[in-house]
Amino acid sequence: MSFPGFTPPRLWIPGPTYVRPEILAACARPVVGHRTRTMTDMVLAIDPRLKRLFGTRQHVLMLTASGSAAWEAAIRCGVAKRWACVTNGHFSETWARTGRDCGRETVKVEFAWGDGLDPGRIAEELKRAGPVEAVGFVHNETSTGAYCDLPAVVAAIRSAQPDALLWVDAVSTLGGAPFRFDEWGLDVALASSQKCLALPPGFSVVALSRRTMEKAKQIAGRGYYLDFVQLVDDWEARHQTPATPAVSFFYALDEQLAAMERETYPGRFARHREMADHFDRWASEKGFPSFVAERFRSPTSANRSADGFDVTAFIERMLARGHELSNGYGRLKGSAFRVGHFGDHALPELKGMLAIADEVLKSMGR
Repeated sequence: MSFPGFTPPRLWIPGPTYVRPEILAACARPVVGHRTRTMTDMVLAIDPRLKRLFGTRQHVLMLTASGSAAWEAAIRCGVAKRWACVTNGHFSETWARTGRDCGRETVKVEFAWGDGLDPGRIAEELKRAGPVEAVGFVHNETSTGAYCDLPAVVAAIRSAQPDALLWVDAVSTLGGAPFRFDEWGLDVALASSQKCLALPPGFSVVALSRRTMEKAKQIAGRGYYLDFVQLVDDWEARHQTPATPAVSFFYALDEQLAAMERETYPGRFARHREMADHFDRWASEKGFPSFVAERFRSPTSANRSADGFDVTAFIERMLARGHELSNGYGRLKGSAFRVGHFGDHALPELKGMLAIADEVLKSMGR
């Protein structure tokens, strides 16, 4: 199916993000059998690089499913009865809902939308909650732009629930900010393809600790498609997946991991922070206050209050000029706008988009 006359906009939404032509070309390579030596060789090449990205020497998985599926996999494979989820926005609240939908008792440690995560309060509430099997939280809540001090939150959870598995949603940070799975003592970390990895949507990557695998083996009813035990066993026995994977995504991931290592991880993280700082200065100068306190501002995405401005019209006019920004999410729709400055965007492109935004704001009397 074709769309005559359609020119895709440059995506500045918090996912999916812009995908480089080289990545799209990798996706278009001829499909090979997923049980062939060619596929096995490619997965063997990806595995150590994906482990370096996560900062782990333990297990990594590649799932033909979005990050939401990885949420569910963690719950089904890691919790028999009761877990806790720290919430401060739409996506962390949805993870908590996923736990309830899977039939697990879900304890919520609730923060207001836009609040950063206070380690002291997390520790206090988790101590009062009683034993839980796992605690999950979101590293970067894109519904609000709130980024947490992950090592400090981890330390707080460990102090309150030393036996609980520790899970992190790194959907909008892996590949855009430092991540050290083993050093931080994590048990599950999950990320999606369409954020800082700058791949097409529909794929996710997961890091798993050995502690997670020991727990999973004790839990019945893990399902089939997202069973961590079966996935790891198949990898270790044959370097394959139990079900047919999206072969084209493996080509794209292979291409992108190589490109990220050529850039170097420190260089990539510095580029993301540079874009975040530049956007932060621009938005503040234009009178769009941050939805979160400065110490919680994300290096990969931003949420700015419209402060009474017609954000819907602004987004529509930006789209007409070839740049797609995002409205506020959920309860913030119409009162805020969001920008994802991650993946393969760079400062010159961001400056170009903001120059157009200046023109649009001027035309709207801002």
